[in-house]
Amino acid sequence: MPRSEPTTLPAAAAALAAGQTSAVALAEAALARINDPAGEGSRAFVAVQAEAALASARAMDALRAAGRAPSPWAGIPITVKDLFDQEGIPTRAGAMVLADAPPASATAPAVARLQRAGFVVLGRTNMVEFAFSGLGVNPHHGTPRSPYDRAVGRLPGGSSSGAAVAVADGMGLAGLGSDTGGSCRVPAALCGIVGYKPTSKRVPLQGVLPLSPSLDSIGPIANSVACCSILHALMAGAEAAVPPSVRPVAGLRFGIPEGSFLFDGVEPAVAAAFERAVSRLAAAGAFIERFSFPELAEIPAANAKGGFAAAESYAWHRSLIAKSRDGYDPRVLSRILRGAEQDAADYQELLTARARIIAAASARTAPYDAVLAPTAALTPPPIAAVEDEAEYGRINLLLLRNTAAFNFLDRCSISLPCHAPGEAPVGLMLTGAHDGDAALFGVSAAVESVLRG
Repeated sequence: MPRSEPTTLPAAAAALAAGQTSAVALAEAALARINDPAGEGSRAFVAVQAEAALASARAMDALRAAGRAPSPWAGIPITVKDLFDQEGIPTRAGAMVLADAPPASATAPAVARLQRAGFVVLGRTNMVEFAFSGLGVNPHHGTPRSPYDRAVGRLPGGSSSGAAVAVADGMGLAGLGSDTGGSCRVPAALCGIVGYKPTSKRVPLQGVLPLSPSLDSIGPIANSVACCSILHALMAGAEAAVPPSVRPVAGLRFGIPEGSFLFDGVEPAVAAAFERAVSRLAAAGAFIERFSFPELAEIPAANAKGGFAAAESYAWHRSLIAKSRDGYDPRVLSRILRGAEQDAADYQELLTARARIIAAASARTAPYDAVLAPTAALTPPPIAAVEDEAEYGRINLLLLRNTAAFNFLDRCSISLPCHAPGEAPVGLMLTGAHDGDAALFGVSAAVESVLRG
């Protein structure tokens, strides 16, 4: 279905303010795409809240007409990943073992803050069961396909698979996701859009079904850096959100971790798109330095027994597994059960190692405005390729490896599309300092302006 309405939050806000569109028109266009039988709506969503969305859109139009719109973004349609609480709605996290979950008693603050700004929630997006994979596969609700090469049917990336496909297909202008090891950035990369992982403490995790509280981060998936910046600011509690100003790239300092595992096994198309992006930044006046980052090599050893995700997810799931083991996706279950192999001493060693590696990595990268790497080592693989258990594990590792390193370091990080039109989607990952979110948005907006010409 062709798109004529705005695709970014600033463009939509301008069109709404000028009377060129309405909240109802935006919601109806998105719902039409969701309901299109030839589209991905049935796989991208686990629940469509059409009646509530249209009622909210009508309310926002009335408020704007009366000069009482709660923000410039009022009436813009977005989606919510199926692990965020919405009052009166069960939170099932893409799983069947929570089919009988009671309705949530309150809405998660991250969602509530966007609703207070007037955003219209269209529905709940599909995801990897309990967010524990980077592939985007869900055996219960189906796997939405990446917009690239739909005839073959390619992985959307995960775990926020439905959120990314919904944005890419115009089923809402942005999606609210989570990122524990790459779950916003990887699907953004595989769907050719923008995904953001904040410093984890900046957006409250209250009302979000956990995977790993030590690593979980709440982030947006959208069509531009400005969109992600606006949504992040509001979710982080800002009274108002202003898109970052676009500064020149000239004079910015970027570091590339030469010789690190971030570049092992990178597909030729990914390597070519990455180097082309680096060359464009250098030509625009950025300072590029390839540097040694030995701290990265210490992360796999620290995570050898499954890391935080296995230990902390097992702590949450073990009672549910005892009751409903057969209802789990077995590939997710096997990853959760690795947590049973860790004891208290293992977990304490992991905490100590993480603190040490974070401190050393912070000093190592201090000279740079951002660290550059491919978001994922692969372009979207065929969904059929991961039916084999060995390939499922191999591809999952290659998709999550680069992003997960920076979750371990608790850095803010963003994925921008860097492929040429017609090519398979490739993400360029920029990683900033811990709590350096505002600075990274400014740098990313500058990079985006170069990449988009």
